[in-house]
Amino acid sequence: MKTEDYSPILESAGIRPTSTRLLIYEAIARNSDTFSLSTLERQLDSIDKSVIFRTLVLFHEHHLIHSVDDGSGSHKYCICHNHGHCHEEEAHCHFYCEICQNTYCLNEDLIPHIDLPEGFIARKVNYIVKGICAKCAAKHSV
Repeated sequence: MKTEDYSPILESAGIRPTSTRLLIYEAIARNSDTFSLSTLERQLDSIDKSVIFRTLVLFHEHHLIHSVDDGSGSHKYCICHNHGHCHEEEAHCHFYCEICQNTYCLNEDLIPHIDLPEGFIARKVNYIVKGICAKCAAKHSV
C-alpha cells in the first residue's frame, strides 16, 4: 500500500490523517510482529521521538494498535488488523523469545475465554508464551 492509502483507515478511526501520522502508520503496517517505540525510531529517523510517542498514544486510544506486555520491561505494540474494529474475542496470543528478546504475534492462536468468578471484572487479558523462537533454536541447536 502507498502512504496515502492509509488515510481512510485513520479517518474511520476518527484521526486526522496528517503526513506524519500516515508515515508512522505505514511503518507500523510494515511490521509483521510486535514493535516498540525504539523500533519505530530506527525506521523513522527523520521524525522526532516525542512525535512518534504521541502518535502511538493516539493510535492506541483509537484502537488502531494494541499494547503487549511481554514481561521484558519494554513496551510493545501490534497493529490491529481490523483497523480499530476488533472485538475482545479476536485477541491473539504472543510468543516471547528468551534469547533474541523478540515478541511474535501468534495471529492464529486466539486468547482462550476465561470464566471469571462472580463479581470479577476483567479489564485486560495478556497471553504470552515464553521460550525460544525457531530462528534462535536453529542457531543454538536447542
